[in-house]
Amino acid sequence: MKRVVIPELLDTDSGSPAEIAAALSDLNRINRWFGGISTTTSMIRLVTQEMGLHSLSLLDVAAGSGYVSEKARRRLVRDGIELDVTLLDRAPSHLVNGNRAVAGDVLAIPFRDASFDLVGSVIFLHHLSPNQVIQSVNEALRVCRTAVIINDLVRHPIHLALVYAGLPLFRSRITHNDAPASVRQAYTEAEMRELLKQTSAARVEIRSHYLFRMGVILWK
Repeated sequence: MKRVVIPELLDTDSGSPAEIAAALSDLNRINRWFGGISTTTSMIRLVTQEMGLHSLSLLDVAAGSGYVSEKARRRLVRDGIELDVTLLDRAPSHLVNGNRAVAGDVLAIPFRDASFDLVGSVIFLHHLSPNQVIQSVNEALRVCRTAVIINDLVRHPIHLALVYAGLPLFRSRITHNDAPASVRQAYTEAEMRELLKQTSAARVEIRSHYLFRMGVILWK
């Protein structure tokens, strides 16, 4: 299945405020039901175990409302892990919750070197071209002290079929466009591994997660 770049409506807020809110709500459901929260939580646990840490700061890029990082933070509390979250998104209108939040570009993150323990993203990297993936990851590595974590979709024909089958679960016309588009332009694990070899990461780990999710940890 060849990668096909299809414009996603939510990228440009192509809808009314109510439609955008409905699309963001659908995105939260997708992350809750289909592995988004569990993938991010699992990667943060792995970092804490390897580094012997119990308290970390996280910059969540392209974060929207920060739904996934907030849910992960709550789950990690049960393990005695404290996660201090800052959100970054290009659209101020997406930053709607009470966390620290900054509007900014993932290709030029407005923070100093080594400002956070972790920099992470959730189903975002597939929006970028191969060159932009490399640039954004290098920016994230610059800003982090320990690791970059990437939670993204895997392109696969079965995944696309499941997305079409699941569209009746969601009410937003934006989701009906963007969900299949996301799978069509997602990277495979092999493609992602080849791209990330071109970054400044010292080590790259890629694991398969529930329902066509990949979890990537890039160690600084």
